Amino acid sequence: MNRLPTCLVAFRRTSSSLYHPKNNSTINSRIWNIRRLTNAAATKKLPLAGLKVLDMSRVLAGPYCTQILGDLGAEIIKIEHPVRGDDTRAWGPPYATYKDGRDGVGESAYYLSVNRNKRSLGLSFAHPEGVEILHQLARECDVLVENYLPNSLKKYDLDYETIRHINPHLIYTSITGYGQTGPYSNRPGFDVMVEAEFGLAHLTGSRDGPPVKVGVAVTDLTTGLYACNSIMAALLARGITGEGQHLDVCLSDCQVATLANMGSSVLISGEKDSGRWGTAHPSVVPYQSFKTADGDIFVGGANDRLFGILCERLGRPEWKDGKRFGSNNERVRNRNVLEGMIEIETAKRTTKEWQQIFEGSGLPFAVVNDVQATMNHEHVRARGMVQTIDHPSCGPIKVISPPVKYSNAEPSIRSPPPVLGQHTQEILQDVVGFSDSRIQELKAKGVVA
Repeated sequence: MNRLPTCLVAFRRTSSSLYHPKNNSTINSRIWNIRRLTNAAATKKLPLAGLKVLDMSRVLAGPYCTQILGDLGAEIIKIEHPVRGDDTRAWGPPYATYKDGRDGVGESAYYLSVNRNKRSLGLSFAHPEGVEILHQLARECDVLVENYLPNSLKKYDLDYETIRHINPHLIYTSITGYGQTGPYSNRPGFDVMVEAEFGLAHLTGSRDGPPVKVGVAVTDLTTGLYACNSIMAALLARGITGEGQHLDVCLSDCQVATLANMGSSVLISGEKDSGRWGTAHPSVVPYQSFKTADGDIFVGGANDRLFGILCERLGRPEWKDGKRFGSNNERVRNRNVLEGMIEIETAKRTTKEWQQIFEGSGLPFAVVNDVQATMNHEHVRARGMVQTIDHPSCGPIKVISPPVKYSNAEPSIRSPPPVLGQHTQEILQDVVGFSDSRIQELKAKGVVA
């Protein structure tokens, strides 16, 4: 027997208590929605099957969040400007070139990275009729995700206060640079600005070098993950109360939260942080990359036992019992000496030779690979982290797979990232209920594309 998700069982238990004669049509709609969710979840190995998400976000944090929801089975309706589309459609090269004869350079790799398992509706909400369509979609959806500056959607009647009266059960998720409140709330914020302003760039880079940004937009990505996690929690809460809510998720808060132990260190000590360490660790030694005869190798002697293994494999067993290096406190105190001694030894052999020496020893170690080597890595391939999918206009393309493996669920790439407005016709017909003639009229006005 298939078991229903706890949130859906709870939601179904509480549905009868939501009934009120004056709100009969709304309640009937919600009960139908509950049945749709429970039936879908019971019959498919997709945890979020039956969930509908209205995605009004662009660029990275929002689309990354909604892609995760889509991988888990949610139906994602992506709203895009009818001419430009998502900003990242123009963020290239590289592009996957069109092979179906359409004009343009192709679909950007950036856009393709965070927009699978979605349907694209090209729509302008500068038109009142576009707003009406979005209101109808919001009425039908369980979650809305947007990443506009605070209060900028109010003039279109797409703000939370307006939408919650249309659908009080909706989880309305606002993703911004600096949040809905505070002195910076009306600032536009990109990942790199938040990395700089809130500590991450200061901690990143080589010793005695300048601050640098992380190689990927990690603050956007962690914000997308926090948003996704918060949506899941809000859905569970809705399953108990039947009520939706507004989620205020911002890059600055998420960046401060992910300072983690580094943030905690300055809060506890009251002192300035320890600055940049390159690949090294401020309080664990040795825990960094060292030069080899032909490259680099990363080793993690994170405790006395692991340091002892490293000493044995380096052919320097006497180091592990020496007064200067016998404990981590001593190794941190004498790090400059120890790191130099270790690198003298690692430089005597190639990276491959050190891999063979360390393999099976119990010592954590790693080769320092570039991104291309990562995508072709034997472990990455064995874990199924790269897939080839068929794009409707670009043909076969390689994409990164959903990362989490479930024992009783099958998150999957069921559809490729859509071309702009690919699903406008079917969404307006199937979800909104418009006729062909009405859709053609809206296209002629520039409301949809």
